[in-house]
Amino acid sequence: MKEFSGAGFPDCRLLKRAQLIMTQFAKQPTASIPQACGRWADIKAAYRFFDNNSIDPQTLLEPHRRATVARMQEHDVVLAVQDTTSLNYSTHPQTRGLGPISNNKDKTIGLFLHTTLALSVTAEPLGVLGATVNVRDPLSFGKRRDSQRRNKTPLQDKESQRWLQSLSLCQDLACVCPSTTLVNVADREGDIYELFAQALNPQKGRPVHLLVRSQHNRKVEGPYGFLWNQLSQQPLAGTMQIKVPRQPGQSARTTILEIRFGEMTLCAPCLKEGQPSLKVWAIQAREQLSPKGQPMILWRLLTTLPVQSAAQAIEKVVWYTRRWQIEVMHKVLKSGCKVEQRQLESAARLKRILIMDLIVAWRVMLLGQTARERPQESADQWLLDSEWKVLWAYMNPNQPLPQQAPGLRQAVRWIGQLGGFIGRKSDGEPGPIVLWRGLQRLNDLARTWEMLKNVGNA
Repeated sequence: MKEFSGAGFPDCRLLKRAQLIMTQFAKQPTASIPQACGRWADIKAAYRFFDNNSIDPQTLLEPHRRATVARMQEHDVVLAVQDTTSLNYSTHPQTRGLGPISNNKDKTIGLFLHTTLALSVTAEPLGVLGATVNVRDPLSFGKRRDSQRRNKTPLQDKESQRWLQSLSLCQDLACVCPSTTLVNVADREGDIYELFAQALNPQKGRPVHLLVRSQHNRKVEGPYGFLWNQLSQQPLAGTMQIKVPRQPGQSARTTILEIRFGEMTLCAPCLKEGQPSLKVWAIQAREQLSPKGQPMILWRLLTTLPVQSAAQAIEKVVWYTRRWQIEVMHKVLKSGCKVEQRQLESAARLKRILIMDLIVAWRVMLLGQTARERPQESADQWLLDSEWKVLWAYMNPNQPLPQQAPGLRQAVRWIGQLGGFIGRKSDGEPGPIVLWRGLQRLNDLARTWEMLKNVGNA
């Protein structure tokens, strides 16, 4: 697995083991550790690897991050999307080091994973830039605290600090991408005054822009007093069409958004009197007509990038829709890699395997995206010789094997069919869910193919 080349492990044998485990996980994304590793010796070695306290999870991520930065350098604009997801390990109460992830702190326990995913503006997943795992203290969480004390708590002591840490990481990495404009994208939890202040007045690194969905109706300078009121009074700049993905209880749909935008001066919050006002650009994207029974789309976006035309405003809304990709990756991580079913004795072990599973989830997403963008690329750039040959033979029975591997798009559609993708013209392209199922079956077919070849050569 080239994403682990050059990892700074204290022992070269750990590097070889990490590469082997990653290869085994990538071939069988849905498998447990015993299923993925196969032989008893490899199973024991994998558990010893994850139990090794000399291995820092960030050491595991670093070579992949370097490879990601190299891919970022090929793009004019890169979106660094950050988001948090909870990982529920309530069915493993004996795992050490877990904390509450809901108000029912005695029964719902687990970890919080905060990820920063690099994307091209066309939504190609370039790689994972950051991944931090946080655990709430079960002794202090849930104790009643008055709002005055909570508001006076320094930001570095709050969970919301993770949003600023992601921005700091991007500011550091921007120095090695001088020709790339880096935009940090966050949902409503990232609507933090200090985050905008840090982006507008960076203390280190190159400037990194922000694109954040507004959560707070902040006070602004102007005749209408507050952000949302002033934004809604801006003239209609244009409309745009977007595809809204399927969500629980809601079907996918295509809808029209009305676009308004303007420059705003955000006043410092009342608890931060004396802090400077911040000049940003605001965009409102409002659905013209929502289907009956479904909530209307209303996005209010704040950005440090100048927005001086309808085209620029629409561009930023499109960039915000790319944020859905990180939710897809977290879904692949949970449903595909089944990280919440990992049975390890401590949170420290889970943190190490989480990094590997994140990289596997990224690779599954990248496979599907690459097949869309570079359909004629040869499948042998992604699949082993035995894998593309058995895939061809399975999908084309009674036909001789070709000398060259099929195109990547065709191979990915076949892998999707192994995972349940029907492949009709109206079905579009296979998504990550059917791809990880198909990769599991493809691995089984390839192993059987190799075994039969060995038997025939005996």
